[in-house]
Amino acid sequence: MRWDALRIQDDAATGPAAPGRAGAGTTPTLFERSAIARTFDTPGFRGMTFFEVHAKSIINRVPEASRVPFRWTINPYRGCSHGCVYCQVGETPILMADGRTRPLADLRPGDRIYGTVRRGNYRRYVPTTVLAHWQTVKPAYRVTLEDGTRLITSGDHRFLSDRGWKHVTGAEQGPLQRPHLTLNNKLMGVGAFAEPPKDSPAYRRGYLCGMIRGDGCISRGRHRRADGSTGFSPQFRLALTDPEALDRTRGYLARIGIGCTQFTFAEASTTRQRMAAIHCSGRDQVHTIEWLIGWPDAPTLDWRKGFLAGIFDAEGSHSRGILRISNTDPALLEWLRTCLRELGFAFATERRFTANGKPLTCFRITGGLPEKLRFFLTTDPAITRKRSIEGTAIKGNARLGVTSIEPLGLDLPMFDITTGTGDFIANGVVSHNCFARSSHTYLDLDAGHDFDSKIVVKVNAPELVRRELGARKWAGEHIAMGTNVDCYQRAEGRYRLMPGILQALVDARNPFSILTKGTMILRDLDLLEQAAEVTDVGLSVSVGCADEELWRTLEPGTPSPQRRLGVCAALTARGLPCGVLMGPVVPFLSDAPAQLDATVRQAAEAGASHVTPIVLHLRPGAREWFLAWLAEHHPALVPRYRELYGRGAYTPKAYQRQIGEQVRALAERHGLGRRGPGIRAWRDRPGRAQPEQRSRGGDGSSGGGPGDTGPVQLSLL
Repeated sequence: MRWDALRIQDDAATGPAAPGRAGAGTTPTLFERSAIARTFDTPGFRGMTFFEVHAKSIINRVPEASRVPFRWTINPYRGCSHGCVYCQVGETPILMADGRTRPLADLRPGDRIYGTVRRGNYRRYVPTTVLAHWQTVKPAYRVTLEDGTRLITSGDHRFLSDRGWKHVTGAEQGPLQRPHLTLNNKLMGVGAFAEPPKDSPAYRRGYLCGMIRGDGCISRGRHRRADGSTGFSPQFRLALTDPEALDRTRGYLARIGIGCTQFTFAEASTTRQRMAAIHCSGRDQVHTIEWLIGWPDAPTLDWRKGFLAGIFDAEGSHSRGILRISNTDPALLEWLRTCLRELGFAFATERRFTANGKPLTCFRITGGLPEKLRFFLTTDPAITRKRSIEGTAIKGNARLGVTSIEPLGLDLPMFDITTGTGDFIANGVVSHNCFARSSHTYLDLDAGHDFDSKIVVKVNAPELVRRELGARKWAGEHIAMGTNVDCYQRAEGRYRLMPGILQALVDARNPFSILTKGTMILRDLDLLEQAAEVTDVGLSVSVGCADEELWRTLEPGTPSPQRRLGVCAALTARGLPCGVLMGPVVPFLSDAPAQLDATVRQAAEAGASHVTPIVLHLRPGAREWFLAWLAEHHPALVPRYRELYGRGAYTPKAYQRQIGEQVRALAERHGLGRRGPGIRAWRDRPGRAQPEQRSRGGDGSSGGGPGDTGPVQLSLL
């Protein structure tokens, strides 16, 4: 279930300070009835509004682009009351000149992107250069388009419409008179960009299958033995004119231990480009390649995306606005046809003959530029020249009519760039001037104040979980909870949704995991024990640092680190292994050797089964909110953060490895995972706070922690 269509009217958030109905919002697609807004006159919920809704679905598939090791999640709540300073996110994808996308906030002067110029009767896409990049803060508006595209922007921002450039807001007369968007306008472009594929083993194997079956050669090479006799050994060779595809293939093979040598296959001439090749020989290596490119029994979507990227790099073409993939092998063509259909691509079939009279089949992608861009972004072929859309006309055939223009009611960080053409392509539409960070990917509320103060409660979550687990199409896959917001946040104490959800999982014997910053999970110990007897259960608590002074400023609404470690001890004492997600590790604030040692040592004392360090990840939007907090509390660190995160949302890999190695060594030193003291031993330790059976929880960002101490980045979804 996506959050795109949720709309909660402003008047639904106003009402009495005592418990009761305050108003209703319109929720036409996601919910079965209107939202009921409630406020509660209690200290823990003061200033917050709870929107009680009846969701239409509850077991959600994780977006393909997410870097998480699970496919399904349950979120009974949206929004979180803990106010962690690093838990907001937003980014607007910009179309780069290489045919890929990058968040607007991560652009830098000198980057090559797409803009537009007018030639003849049409504007056309052309590469341009980012000349400057900066940010500001302005009142935010949300523009929603007919196809579901959402744009978070300032009122001064301009979009290219079917009636020329128009500001988001304006007036017909007076000082604010200017051309502005109305519900009669249509924006120009292709609409929201598709998500890129994961760099998963299945994707890589699919790519190798498409590339090697399309252009590779496996043969028996002749060689002379020492005794003078002739022998034969298997050999693999791939020759291409495009180094990008050759480098990707060589790199993918190297990741599984197959080393290839590269050589010049054919020198350049006046009529052809230089062709390079990679080569390997030996029975084991070539047999492994043959196994890799075998047709899978149950291909995943990742494999299909990789296969389409590989066969396009090998046999595809994109010229004069036509995207084709051709081949003569009937088996390969059938797989190509199936993959295109599974991913929803419309195509036409063309029959031709090769120069030697062999029948050739071509699949031509139909649907114009929107479908071609969706193909490129969904599959991510390696060859840049084939992804070019330079010179393509911008036509108004996409469903980009403006359906709503809504003020969000607060100021947000906005980004602006100057380009050589004066415009750029933002989330599929032609854009000019400053652009805001997008709203939270799964919330149609802003990612700042609303995320902390407007909580959506899916009051029918237990019934939906039971119904969807019982559906014939449900395959019983692992479900992660705490993946977006904590299922044991404070509101759970009033709404009590988790007992019903857990009971449904127990009855269905469905595996699941929970990550929480709260202590309220102890309320449901009996249900967790029942679940562990019939299925796999993974439990983790999030403890970024044992430093309580730092905790008070970074995570002001959550239970203390000691209380969370007390939860770990209590779960362990009941025979339920519990890990510690050590995240986020905040550079220069919680990464000192003594701080890491204290956190790992106390996790070991609490009986944690494993500890996983996660380095702070600052995606656009989160970066601005966090840096504002940093400037207020630790101004001297701001320049160091701008340097550390200067290349994007992640810290350098060397820093991540350093943290991972330190935590791994500390875990071994303290014997983490080799002892479980139990709740009594934990209570008896000096300075340890007693976990409360019904206290209130915090925010989570990943499901059931991994069983190692390798460094990963916190994905602030």
